[in-house]
Amino acid sequence: MRRLISKCPSCGGDLIVTELSCTSCDTVIWGRYTGCTFCALSDENLRFLELFVASRGNVKEMERETGLGYWTIRGQLDDLLKTLKLEVDAAATPADIATRRREILHSVERGELSIVEAERMLADLQTSS
Repeated sequence: MRRLISKCPSCGGDLIVTELSCTSCDTVIWGRYTGCTFCALSDENLRFLELFVASRGNVKEMERETGLGYWTIRGQLDDLLKTLKLEVDAAATPADIATRRREILHSVERGELSIVEAERMLADLQTSS
């Protein structure tokens, strides 16, 4: 997917759109415009979002499509939500946390998660409880 660049290639500063031109009648609009929320997403987050939408949010379908485990996909979704500033805090019960720990460890056993990813997820789980 082709996107507008958002950082200056010379200094790394933020870029904004200052002019829009009509390809039909040559009308020109001047101003200062920032990109949309999705313009700031990384290529990885955009690919994940496209897959999520294409599978209609069905994580089982995403598991089949990508070969990744539930918690890996869930972690990617959590990262995307943080990036979009859409994070929703939900209070987890101790039983939920214990179940999630077991599932993370099983994902490592099956090779679906790296040890580094699992450590991060377990640390996040511990800080959220």
